[in-house]
Amino acid sequence: MNDVIQLGFLSISWLDLVDIGIVAIAFWFVYRSLRDTLALQVLFLLSILLVLSFFTEALGLETVNWILRRLGDIGLIAFVVLFQPELRRLVLLLTRGRVFRLFLRSRSSEVIDIVSDAIEDLSSSHIGALIVFSRADHVKVTVDTGVRLNASASSELISSIFNPRSPLHDGAIVIDGQQIVAARCVLPLSTTQRVGSRTLGTRHRAGLGLSEQADAVVVIVSEERGSVSLAYGGELELDIPLPMVRNALQQRITSILAA
Repeated sequence: MNDVIQLGFLSISWLDLVDIGIVAIAFWFVYRSLRDTLALQVLFLLSILLVLSFFTEALGLETVNWILRRLGDIGLIAFVVLFQPELRRLVLLLTRGRVFRLFLRSRSSEVIDIVSDAIEDLSSSHIGALIVFSRADHVKVTVDTGVRLNASASSELISSIFNPRSPLHDGAIVIDGQQIVAARCVLPLSTTQRVGSRTLGTRHRAGLGLSEQADAVVVIVSEERGSVSLAYGGELELDIPLPMVRNALQQRITSILAA
């Protein structure tokens, strides 16, 4: 490809300009995400080391270039270790894009179909259930209170777990991705005992309690009424009609997986 710019010993082509443009856009996005944080200052210092190493390599200063590259490598590792919360926020911003959400929706639709089928079976049989959707790190304490399964999710397995004769039926199951991570998990009870004119039972208070403390969606199937409710963000949506459960799960769970 023909060179378009000649700066001393530097020859810049159209491909180089495209490459520089992509990197500039990436740095601008990182700047917007990390501005007003110490992480941005450290990243700026690493960028200076990168530029200096480029020029020292071009000038043939091999020893100085070697030192700068080693400092850059060590600094990058330290940056990742020290600024995990800031990097997590950056990833969250990326995952909120429309394209990423479409990908998540396609990946989550299978497990939503599985759970919806199980909910219909449990509701028609008046079998109580608590089903938690959340990333594992958000509910690690909850998972630790139960029995680890790490089993592929299926409607038959979910129905069998909540069968009153099953030793795992008492408590909640936690679903992460396509797996049932744990069963018989203990959820924290909410201090809220009434919603409107409705007095909440233990199962509904447990589902609401977890949603108040973690970024999770909890499906609650009432044993007495056979009704289905959803708890999320510290709120409780009661008595969702069965034909609407699948769509409600799709909306709430997609937002959880994207976080």
